[in-house]
Amino acid sequence: MHLSAAPALILLGLVLSGCSSSSGPEALKAGLTSRETTNSIVRPASPVPTAEVGDVAAAEAGEDGSAPHELAWAGPVPDQQQFDAVTRDAGMAVPSQRPLETIAPEAPAATPRASKGPRIYSQRFRDAKPINFGKVSPRHHAVHGVDVSRWQGEIDWQTLRTQGANFAFIKATDGGDHLDPMFQKNWRRAKEAGIKRGAYHFFYWCRTAGEQADWFIRNVPREAGALPPVIDVEYNAESSCKRRLSRAKVLEKMQVFMDKLERHYGQRPIIYTAPDFYADNLSGEFPNHPFWLRSVAAHPSKRYPNRKWVFWQYSGSGLSQGVDGKIDLNVFRGSEADWHNWVAGQSS
Repeated sequence: MHLSAAPALILLGLVLSGCSSSSGPEALKAGLTSRETTNSIVRPASPVPTAEVGDVAAAEAGEDGSAPHELAWAGPVPDQQQFDAVTRDAGMAVPSQRPLETIAPEAPAATPRASKGPRIYSQRFRDAKPINFGKVSPRHHAVHGVDVSRWQGEIDWQTLRTQGANFAFIKATDGGDHLDPMFQKNWRRAKEAGIKRGAYHFFYWCRTAGEQADWFIRNVPREAGALPPVIDVEYNAESSCKRRLSRAKVLEKMQVFMDKLERHYGQRPIIYTAPDFYADNLSGEFPNHPFWLRSVAAHPSKRYPNRKWVFWQYSGSGLSQGVDGKIDLNVFRGSEADWHNWVAGQSS
């Protein structure tokens, strides 16, 4: 028995209508669940305390208004059940729990000079565009550092350390196929100079999180004594990727990337961000991850209310011997003793 032409056409249409794909950018716009899911890593039972960071009454208001840029250029969280059903690649075992003090130390306090650990150099940095931060100033912090990329060119790391670079975050990768051409040299020479250093990845919203994690792992060695890896998440007007994902998708992609790095390196990644991106996507999120906050015109507590932080990037226009041109300046939240204790707690 043969079907007539009209019923056959109707049947064919019904079959084709059921075969449309939900992948690609339009699926993200429609709010469909992507394939970038992961089971969550065990987190500390208690959130990081949300104590206020010092006296902020005199902190200057207003960000500098400069265009968003990546480091060293001088909704709700997705349903937990989405994460529980997917297993991950084998790698270094993830630490089951970390003490809260390894996430963020208490506010700076007048404590005796630490006797353990490498020498801490007082900062001698200058700033091409100095800011009055009021009573809560970066100079009140004991441990200063920098972040760098190819744009700093050849660096005299020995000299830079004596100027106050006690730590350095070094640009390693961005996206899924770009390696900073100065990374390997900076990584090696910073260590030779006795500087505690970590690597950071500029996150690209048009590539999958898994691809980007694999690229970072391929290029950044798992090395004892290194600082935790950093994920740099922000809006970048200069990027070829103009996609703006929903808050839920942003959090999902970050979770995938960070979980994969934590499993490989045995260290909880640090999150670097800027005020606008934080307000749109990260306020109240990831309470058990250390944060590194950009705030170049006011104390972080003015730009990131109730967010406990570990590092504060307070300038993108720093000047120092050992570097030609400008360099980003940062401080660690805590005393010298806090610094040595925090570093010891990050060992993988």
